[in-house]
Amino acid sequence: MAKVILICGKICSGKSYYAKGLQADTKAVILSTDEATYDLINNEQGDFYNIFAARVNRYLRKKAVEIINAGADVILDWGFWTESNRREISQFFKTNNVEYEWHYIDVDDKTWYSNIRTRNERITEGCGGSDFYVDDGLMKKLLSLFEVPHKDEIDVWYKLNMTSNDQ
Repeated sequence: MAKVILICGKICSGKSYYAKGLQADTKAVILSTDEATYDLINNEQGDFYNIFAARVNRYLRKKAVEIINAGADVILDWGFWTESNRREISQFFKTNNVEYEWHYIDVDDKTWYSNIRTRNERITEGCGGSDFYVDDGLMKKLLSLFEVPHKDEIDVWYKLNMTSNDQ
């Protein structure tokens, strides 16, 4: 039976990298808010970005149900930063009789800062794709919004650190 894999983790934790690895193993469809907002509005920041990203998320979750009902797995590469957001999307899939599984990317600080530097370098070189530059102000803002999940919320707790062979 097809299912949705929901990937939780803070910005630059390796969620997209992890999603691509899962996709290769499962032949799932990745639905990414970052990719959609980049393709549609070039990640233009500001108040409209947050409104638009919320609209994209509502649309993509409806598409996830359609894809699941067609028999394919779906990977939602969104971050799911707050406990209330995780509860709400879980309830959505329960209501729609969709099997789901939570994956959390738990990244140590050394790896996380390295990921941010690497990402910013790619963007500066013009190779950032759908990524946007993470400066200190944005990092502090986003960290203030992120809530580390409780162990009982997560089905797969993936630990990523500099000694991992995965990055």
